[in-house]
Amino acid sequence: MAMDSDKSVEKLEDVIVRSAEQVAGQVRAARDAISSVIFGQDRVIENTLVTVLSGGHALLIGVPGLAKTKLVETLGVTLGLDAKRVQFTPDLMPSDILGAEVLDESGSGKRSFRFIAGPVFAQLLMADEINRASPRTQSALLQAMQEQHITVAGVRHDLPKPFHVLATQNPLEQEGTYPLPEAQLDRFLMEIDVDYPDRDAERRILFETTGAEETLAKAAMNADVVLAAQRLVRRLPVGDSVVEAILSLVRSARPGPESGEPGKLIAWGPGPRASQSLMLAVRARALLDGRLAPSIDDVLDLAEPVLKHRMALTFSARAEGRSIPDVIKQLKTRIG
Repeated sequence: MAMDSDKSVEKLEDVIVRSAEQVAGQVRAARDAISSVIFGQDRVIENTLVTVLSGGHALLIGVPGLAKTKLVETLGVTLGLDAKRVQFTPDLMPSDILGAEVLDESGSGKRSFRFIAGPVFAQLLMADEINRASPRTQSALLQAMQEQHITVAGVRHDLPKPFHVLATQNPLEQEGTYPLPEAQLDRFLMEIDVDYPDRDAERRILFETTGAEETLAKAAMNADVVLAAQRLVRRLPVGDSVVEAILSLVRSARPGPESGEPGKLIAWGPGPRASQSLMLAVRARALLDGRLAPSIDDVLDLAEPVLKHRMALTFSARAEGRSIPDVIKQLKTRIG
């Protein structure tokens, strides 16, 4: 009997290995397809793909003109997902995102309500400049992001699968904006900083985007493959040392005895959702690299984008000029 169970375990492992190799190849093809359109942002592309493979949502932060919108459009084409875009403005209403009930009258004079779906019914929703909308409108996305369904007029409407929100935010112009509440920030698996491209990448951008012909994205996956990849990510094994590294890192990012000296700088830290996010993200990163199990290096590399938006420093730490990335770097040295 024991031999049969051993064989079934081996069979399952073989299935995981075979499907991992196949999916990893498709995911790398998608990464290459995106890189042929978006230049000089390899880290951003990788972290965005890791977020999607983990089944999560990402917040892209960067000044205007760094191809954040183009990245999301390209991602939709490359992954074969139905993508929609909403430009967030102060007058945007929840119904502009979710949809609304309208009153219909038939030819016989009978009246009934009909639901008209909003742009949230997409597989990839781009929330452009999310912090420009009012808190009421921002919170309309909360239920969708967490529960994969919305409720309008007491009726539940399920969202398509997969469902991902990629939101953008401009870090400079803060006039007329509403900072995202902590509860909503926690819904984002990662906060991804989009920096300026280096000189060679910018040179390539100049030639590729101002010529007569522009490179267009090509489809490399479809929604079914994305869902299969997400299921596979959850089946990848994680070694005890990696699990302990995740727990140590997330727990040390909270104020209290486990964080030691840096704990005095932290006002509040990440909850268990951060551990879950990091656990999924390291598996997804391993799959993207063609590995069958994540390493401690994955934990260290993904620590900042997963934890940064889930912590705050004390007033005295900010007054001393300390920053959250500094504190995370300090906490990482205790693991790596």
